[in-house]
Amino acid sequence: MTRKPASMYRRHERPYTRRKYMGGVPGSKVVHYDMGNLQEDYPLKLTLVVMEPCQIRHTALEAARVAANRYLLKQMGRTNFHLKLRTYPHHVIRENKQATGAGADRVSSGMRMAFGKAVGTAARVEAGQKLFTLGIPPQYLNDAKEALTRAGHKLPTPIQIIVESGQELIR
Repeated sequence: MTRKPASMYRRHERPYTRRKYMGGVPGSKVVHYDMGNLQEDYPLKLTLVVMEPCQIRHTALEAARVAANRYLLKQMGRTNFHLKLRTYPHHVIRENKQATGAGADRVSSGMRMAFGKAVGTAARVEAGQKLFTLGIPPQYLNDAKEALTRAGHKLPTPIQIIVESGQELIR
């Protein structure tokens, strides 16, 4: 797995998505995209919206999903919510491996913008794009906001939580 910080991959670069031509792209860490009670239609919908364009690595998406899901299961139980991750990490992230240790500065001076090897995937999101949608009964509104806030702490961009009740919008 990659050892370089996620801040290196936060900005948009040229899209690199055609896995057909790549050998050995690591699989996405995201396990589930729909969690909770999938049959129920809930009256309240909360949406976690991204405020700035960026790339979100698959590990950050999975960490956010786990944080929200764990809090929701603990507070509400499995049958009182429907959490949906609405983006998929298509963009393949590459890293040019560098030598470490004594004398490594002479060995791997390297090239600028070297192509590198596939080390993971990321979702490219635009400002205002919906990342998570959470359906809940009205009595769990505060717990739902807390769950999405916890998920937002795992993401590399500012977030906003929007609450929709039927047709009206609550901010």
